[in-house]
Amino acid sequence: MLPPQVNRLTVQEAADRYVELVRAKTVTGALSPATAEVYARDVATFVRLAGDARVLDDLTGEDVDAVLLAFARKPDERLRGRGEDGTADEGAASDGASRGGRARGPAARGGPGQSAASQARFRRSVSALFRHAASAGWVHLDPMAASSVRARERGGLRPERRALTREQAEGLIEAARSPAPPPEPGGPGGRRRRADQRTEVRDALVVMLLAALGPRVSELVRANVEDFYTNDGMRYWRIFGKGGRTRDVPLPRDVAAALDAYLAVRVAGDGEKALLLSWRGRRLARGDVQAVIDRVRQRVEPGRSREVTPHGLRHTTATHLLADGTDMDAVRRVLGHSDLSTLGRYRDDLPGELEVAMGSHPLLRRRGGGRDGQTAPGGESGPGEG
Repeated sequence: MLPPQVNRLTVQEAADRYVELVRAKTVTGALSPATAEVYARDVATFVRLAGDARVLDDLTGEDVDAVLLAFARKPDERLRGRGEDGTADEGAASDGASRGGRARGPAARGGPGQSAASQARFRRSVSALFRHAASAGWVHLDPMAASSVRARERGGLRPERRALTREQAEGLIEAARSPAPPPEPGGPGGRRRRADQRTEVRDALVVMLLAALGPRVSELVRANVEDFYTNDGMRYWRIFGKGGRTRDVPLPRDVAAALDAYLAVRVAGDGEKALLLSWRGRRLARGDVQAVIDRVRQRVEPGRSREVTPHGLRHTTATHLLADGTDMDAVRRVLGHSDLSTLGRYRDDLPGELEVAMGSHPLLRRRGGGRDGQTAPGGESGPGEG
């Protein structure tokens, strides 16, 4: 039944009211702060693309399609705000859009814009806005019902995997461990940083945590020093994840060593709890993490270097843990998922993986440690023979 009278709010007015409601849900625990901010960010993007002064009820299915297509072509904002050498000062990546920064990633070079997953997420956020608008009497009809633009579902192999190969991931980790030489004045590295502005130890920790544990970037930047603790000689990170869920993940020895090295030089102001700080002493923003990865990647040998996002390193963690035979439930707990089926979208194929699996098939191994085609000591036949 159509509402007798519609409150003809502008797109901006409707978005402001909706975002206020979404953020209020974090108080009751109905939404996590990170999820609420994703909704808020998507709605703000919708306002820019649809036009803030337009009346929400005047938007048609064709208008929504135009917004979805514009979003699909939009460059990935995680690659904004870089300097001429591809790096960024702390804060540049996170507020590059407000400064009019230009993307320098694949999208800026004419490649694809938003991924299918990002497009699907944006569509869900816009749909949620219009569902609320319909129930609140801001629109006569939900235009999403007439929208036809949808991101193509993932199928088959991607032209370029999100996960780094083992060689690429090891190259990134080795570069993070190696101290970076100070840039020459006037050289390609830009201005020389003072000793208190050097961030190599922190950057190493960022890369090690992302590559070894695969946290969400929101979980990484929210981490506080007090979230890391020691139990029976093992270092742990208590990660506060989506939906208010927490998980305690043990740190590999090398990651724990990187953590200790960073804590020894970390300089924070009074009461600052954040683990990862800019050289100005402020908590790192989500966009700053991409700049850290890019800065480290510049020191990787060209043959082992490839662009990667923080989420791509999450894929890398899942892919190599599973390929190495790690129990799927253990991988699920490391990544912080409630359902095993979710691991499918974090799993990428690796070259030669099937050959390795078939070369050491567990049902065809000889007793006593022999492999396929080999006889066990003493001539004992394996299972199923004789």
